[in-house]
Amino acid sequence: MNSKTDAAEHTTLGGTTTPSAQGPLHGIRIVEFAGVGPAPMAAMLLADLGADVIRIDRLQPSGLGIDKPKKFDLLARGRQAVAIDLKHADGVACALDLIASADGLIEGFRPGVMERIGLGPDECFKRNPRLVFGRVTGWGQHGPLAPVAGHDLNYIALTGALHAIGRAGEPPAPPLNLVGDYGGGALYLAFGMMCALVERQRSGRGQIVDAAMIDGAATLMTSLFGMIGAGIHNAPRGANLLDSGAPHYEVYRCADGEYVAIAPIEEKFRTVLLERIGIDPAEFPDVADRAHWPKAKAILAETFAQRSRQEWCELLEGSDACFAPVLSAQEAPDHPHNKARRTFVEIDSVMQPAPGPRFSRTSPPLPRSSQQCRGDTGDLLAAWDIDSGRIATLRNAGIIR
Repeated sequence: MNSKTDAAEHTTLGGTTTPSAQGPLHGIRIVEFAGVGPAPMAAMLLADLGADVIRIDRLQPSGLGIDKPKKFDLLARGRQAVAIDLKHADGVACALDLIASADGLIEGFRPGVMERIGLGPDECFKRNPRLVFGRVTGWGQHGPLAPVAGHDLNYIALTGALHAIGRAGEPPAPPLNLVGDYGGGALYLAFGMMCALVERQRSGRGQIVDAAMIDGAATLMTSLFGMIGAGIHNAPRGANLLDSGAPHYEVYRCADGEYVAIAPIEEKFRTVLLERIGIDPAEFPDVADRAHWPKAKAILAETFAQRSRQEWCELLEGSDACFAPVLSAQEAPDHPHNKARRTFVEIDSVMQPAPGPRFSRTSPPLPRSSQQCRGDTGDLLAAWDIDSGRIATLRNAGIIR
């Protein structure tokens, strides 16, 4: 395991540092098979924190995903890629050579695809018994729906998550692809792989990590299932505490057409909010009684409509009112708190979220641009201990690009 840095100097979230700055996953090697959605994000998360990730691309574009210029394919940042013809036996053998020296593997194909091309777990474990074989799919590796196509919205629909999101009297609202692809897929795959790597320190053995987005999205619903069981979240969609039903967990339109978000669930925080916006808490409807919610919401809506978002920020930010302005993706990087934490960074002139979480001793350098992911194939394979003569043979045969 010998990850390399790629520049004479790096910038970490703590400032400029020397080439020796490494993330907590420095020395971990991951082979990623190019895909869309959760698989590349999981690889990005590991690469962001210092893992040496090499991505195996197809020789020809797959036609999957949403096309965009390479510079803006932010999920590809932080690692480098080689194109290998996996339809050729020598290409599969080259991939197995990379896997032989890897700690982990990430793939997001339908169940059975890796097995059909000769890169299933059995073949990989023969070459590398310590390998953590990470698989992410929508429906999982088994079950009636396992072999069929789907996307984030389908997976979260089957877990109860989609049904729970939306306003009263309206259809369920798709929450981008945050819950299935990224929350339930990428994060659970990365977490699962790290758990398997920790366990490997005790057993010396690798294993398969089956990260299904449907399982991850369901797990994200754990707290809500508890609230449902307790009768706390038992009204129709849009009429409960956390789904826009409650007046004290809601977004409100301001005089300038922008929005603010308030969430003073606890009474002591509601008191701070009400006093600061000029409402006597003693005269405000008791929101512990849901029958008072419509009246309370009307009062707050009328109040917030009287000032601009910026005016409310000046009055409420920095207090315990549980308040925040609703910012666009374009505005978020310029907020003073986000700037102070460097929550967003600019890489290759593209503003994007910074790696997370933060570490006290092993702060990683900022990742290389996604536009820099394609290095010299020979150099990349050589860095992963592939013999130079073998590289030349593969290149001459058109198996690598």
